[in-house]
Amino acid sequence: MERVWERLRAWGVAAQSMFETESSFIVFGVRGNLPVVLKVLRRPGDEWLSGEVLEAFDGQGTVRVYEQVAGAVLLEMLEPGTQLASMALTGQDAEATEILAGVIEEMSRAGASSGTFVTVEDWGKAFEWYLSSGDKSIPADLVREAGELYLSLCSSQKEARLLHGDLQHYNVLFDSRRGWIAIDPKGVVGEVEYEIGAALRNPCERPELFVSPEAIERRIRCFEKRLGLDAERALCWAFSQAVLSAIWGVEDGFEVDAGNPSLLLADSIRQLLR
Repeated sequence: MERVWERLRAWGVAAQSMFETESSFIVFGVRGNLPVVLKVLRRPGDEWLSGEVLEAFDGQGTVRVYEQVAGAVLLEMLEPGTQLASMALTGQDAEATEILAGVIEEMSRAGASSGTFVTVEDWGKAFEWYLSSGDKSIPADLVREAGELYLSLCSSQKEARLLHGDLQHYNVLFDSRRGWIAIDPKGVVGEVEYEIGAALRNPCERPELFVSPEAIERRIRCFEKRLGLDAERALCWAFSQAVLSAIWGVEDGFEVDAGNPSLLLADSIRQLLR
C-alpha cells in the first residue's frame, strides 16, 4: 500500500475508491477535474512495464497513459468500462470477434517501436522449463510437439512488431467516447499472427464457446479477413500458445488437468492441423 500512496501524492491524484486484485491495487480518482485510474502492481511480473507498452501505442486502440513508472501507471478512465466478454457470453461471439480484430487493426496503425520489450522467443523458453520440471500435468508429447512448432514459427516470422500479448475479451473495455479499447498489455514482440492466440482461448470460463472446430474456424476466418493475416500460421501459433498458457498455469501454481480450457482448445486445433 505504501507504493499506492506514494504514487497518489507524486501524481496529484485524489482517491475516491479502491479495490485489490491478486496482482494489483486499482484506485479510481481525479486529478484536477480529470477522472483517472491508478494501477499499482504488487510485484514484478508480466505487466510490470505495461505503462511503457501503452505509451508505445500512444492511445491507438489502447487506453491512454498520463503517467507511468515501472510497476505503476496512471490511466484515463473508461466509462462505462464494460468488458467485451459480456458480449461473447451472451450469444454475440461473432460480433465480439469482429471487435477484437478491429482493436488489433487499430493498434497496428501505431507503428509502436519494439524497443527493449520481451520477444515471443523469450516466452517460448517455458516449454523447456516445463519438460525439465518433473511436472506431469500436461502430456510430455503434447509439450514437445507444441514447443517444436513454436520454435519453428519464431524462426520464420516475417514482420515482428510490438504486440499487446494478451489481447482477449477481458482486456477490451467499452468507452462511450472512444469505443472499444484495449487495457493491461503484457507487451511482446512478434508477428501479428501471434496476437490472436489469447482471443481464441477466451472467455476462459465457457470453453464450449470456443473449442469446437466450427467456432475456431469462424473466428480464424474473421481475423484473416479483417487483418489479412496468414490463417494457417495463426492457427499454428494458437495451438502452441494454448499449451504454453497451460504451462504458465503450472508455473503460477494452478492445478492443470485434461479439462483445462487451454488444453481443450489445443486438442481441437491439433485435430484441425492434422
